[in-house]
Amino acid sequence: MKTTVEIPDSLFREAKAYAARHGIPLREVFEQGIRTMLEGSPAKRRFRLRTVTTKGEGLVCEGDWSRIRSLIYEGHGG
Repeated sequence: MKTTVEIPDSLFREAKAYAARHGIPLREVFEQGIRTMLEGSPAKRRFRLRTVTTKGEGLVCEGDWSRIRSLIYEGHGG
């Protein structure tokens, strides 16, 4: 089906550049965008920090702050 939509010029340029970078037709960029919105994007899933309790015993792990920081971001691209 053909239709006409109005989008900002800057968004159109971004979409066109995206299509060129990925070697896909501009039509497919729009289709994918609409499908993502209708299905709900898994990339938009909210991050949930795991609950850790110490039961009053202080830090759960032994180690320096770099070790603790790595444990916090483990599996989340950090």
